[in-house]
Amino acid sequence: MRFRLTDDQRALRDGVSEALARRFDGRALRAAVEEADGGGAEPGRSGAGGGGAGVARAAAAGGDGGSAGAGRAGGPGGTARAAAGRAAGAPRLDRGLWRALGDLGFFALRVPEADGGVGLGLAEAVLVFEEAGRALLPGPLVATHLAAGAVPGAATGETVVAAVDGGLVEWLAEADAVRGDTTGAVPLRSLDPLTPLHRVPAGGPAPDPVAILLTAAEQLGTAGRVCELAAQHARAREQFGRPIGAFQAVAHLCAGILVRAETARAAVYAAAVTADPADIAAARILADEAAVRGARDCLQVHGGMGFTWESEVHLHLKRAWVRTQRAGGVTESEELLAAALTPETG
Repeated sequence: MRFRLTDDQRALRDGVSEALARRFDGRALRAAVEEADGGGAEPGRSGAGGGGAGVARAAAAGGDGGSAGAGRAGGPGGTARAAAGRAAGAPRLDRGLWRALGDLGFFALRVPEADGGVGLGLAEAVLVFEEAGRALLPGPLVATHLAAGAVPGAATGETVVAAVDGGLVEWLAEADAVRGDTTGAVPLRSLDPLTPLHRVPAGGPAPDPVAILLTAAEQLGTAGRVCELAAQHARAREQFGRPIGAFQAVAHLCAGILVRAETARAAVYAAAVTADPADIAAARILADEAAVRGARDCLQVHGGMGFTWESEVHLHLKRAWVRTQRAGGVTESEELLAAALTPETG
């Protein structure tokens, strides 16, 4: 069976890509990384006015209208933990950008139109999250998307929602609501400068297949982006009087990145159509490999330049590594897929 995007799906993907290019381009990414690396407070962060990251935190969600397990960041003692995370130089979440995503329908994409959402399906959500992964968009995107319609303000981007995921919580200090028990949360040093992490003693619920697929879509976005970066550098960089892409070793690296990315794309898109847990597990395995190995090979193509702060290549690798720990890690997906492929024995 051949899967082709409809005209509406292509328009949605292109529209999201253009919107992200305007709101979170390479300069914005670099500024966010530099701020997280410096750990300094932003001008106007505590004020109520201004746009972007200077906008004050949205009102807390929760109460009777919230979902089960959702409450203030971290529950009892959450304020102290949030303050500790910020004192350690944890990155700030751009509330202006978050609300702009809400205006685009990013979080309400699968909420029925009757409930004020966009009313689209899982396939469209995968396309949107692929573009988010390509742009290295920061924040608890998957958790807030899944909370839309259940946690007040999540659909519009007014409320930032984090979730306990296999003993880890992303963006706990910036969250207005958290799904899951975060008692005893301890901050961790994250590989990714734009994904602050906390570890919690209590594990989270069983992984949501939709969360796994949306994470795979983000990984697919990274795989596609590093493929572009590797090809661009291989064409532009010259050694011994010709582009380095003319050398077989570099050409093979670029070809491998492309093959893994396109294989993962087929699997992720197919899983978005079938929504079968085994298909989702397979998509996750392939997307993780395409993102991590693709970013590593892209670093090889770039050489030492890929490790510098001026390059985004190392940021894709770090984000890809962090994503592999979501939803129980790739091992859980491997076990699920193996169980689906193994015939029952009497």
